[in-house]
Amino acid sequence: MDTTPESYLDLFPLEAIVYLTPDSENVLEDIEPDKVYVLGGLVDESIHKELTLRRAREQSLRTARLPIREYMVKAPNSRNYHSETLAINQVFDVLSTYYETRSWPAALRAGVSSGKGYVLPDTAEQ
Repeated sequence: MDTTPESYLDLFPLEAIVYLTPDSENVLEDIEPDKVYVLGGLVDESIHKELTLRRAREQSLRTARLPIREYMVKAPNSRNYHSETLAINQVFDVLSTYYETRSWPAALRAGVSSGKGYVLPDTAEQ
């Protein structure tokens, strides 16, 4: 991993950047080696709906979201709480596992905690 104070907008062509945000209408289907994935996130305890999506649109960037709805189901829980918003480390875990396994179920199992209210269908009854 490399770190730099420079903006990703200055380092990569706009057409190579995919801004990941849970509010995107586009589903991330695969990781493409010629793309740069920006994990849209906030260091904040509260959820700001569509803030990262607005930021990506202001920068004219392509957006995508993790395929949580496509591979997971809402688990019954006493609080009726379900959230597709993950911490940056959870998104990184999902992406890393997907890159290694090429399996979205395995990747989502690795990164989406049960506290988010989503589970894989094979664990929904447990």
